[in-house]
Amino acid sequence: HVTFRLRIMSCVEDDDLVFKALASPVRRFLLDLLFARDGRTLVELESELEMTRIGVMKHLRVLEDAGLIVTRRSGREKLHFLNPVPIRLIHDRWIDKYTERQVSALADLKTALEEQGMTASTETETTTTQVYRVYIKATPQAIWDAITKPEWTERYGYTGLADYDLRPGGAYRVRATEPFKAASAAQGYPVPDVIIEGEVLVADPPHKLVTTFRMLMDPTTASEKSTRTTYEISEGPNGVCALTLTHELEGAPHLAAVVSGNLWGEGGGGHAWVLSDLKTLLETGKSFAG
Repeated sequence: HVTFRLRIMSCVEDDDLVFKALASPVRRFLLDLLFARDGRTLVELESELEMTRIGVMKHLRVLEDAGLIVTRRSGREKLHFLNPVPIRLIHDRWIDKYTERQVSALADLKTALEEQGMTASTETETTTTQVYRVYIKATPQAIWDAITKPEWTERYGYTGLADYDLRPGGAYRVRATEPFKAASAAQGYPVPDVIIEGEVLVADPPHKLVTTFRMLMDPTTASEKSTRTTYEISEGPNGVCALTLTHELEGAPHLAAVVSGNLWGEGGGGHAWVLSDLKTLLETGKSFAG
């Protein structure tokens, strides 16, 4: 009972930070700016507001404390990235369970991948680097295992079976589970056995994993350049770890739109959805699907 009560209090505190951050129209405007074009500097954001730099910095600090933005150094500049994971968690807890989904995630996937005109418009609407961060009540090793071991990866997200050769130059691939293949075929969108492939560049368990990444589920994403993903796990106080995923997507505009979740609507999808499901599984023992 004590553990359960603490978990509820932790969730409420996290939600309170997000709701407080979203209460300000200035902070919502800053999020809209980053949604339109991610990876902006303080100078760029300040130029869009009639406010002092110190005022903008204070608002950015509230957003960062709530986990709604993540900062990343690029040379001498500090870039600000929208982190949709906390909003995804708010949606799943407070909105989605009170509404009836009209279509499944696979139906949304089929529709999204069949859409045309994903060239010039996609390049202007998505950033070449996406950064996501989620805080998980779990050990670094547990999170590492959830990312790299097939018995875990088949339980959340797209339920793929991850296979890593955890050494530089080692192969990385994700195989579709039989239920996923069957469900995809039933929706009229059969997927190959291997849905993601790449190469391990850095493996420092349980702290950092860097790989190339190519999605094979769709001919458009499969024909784009290989991209690069970086998982970083850092341990914080009270048994909570920060998991940060950085996806460098230069030369892959269609994949950038897919993993951003912008194509999915109510069905979910993208990195934010997958990381939220990973967090739910590790903290409760159950995925979104139960």
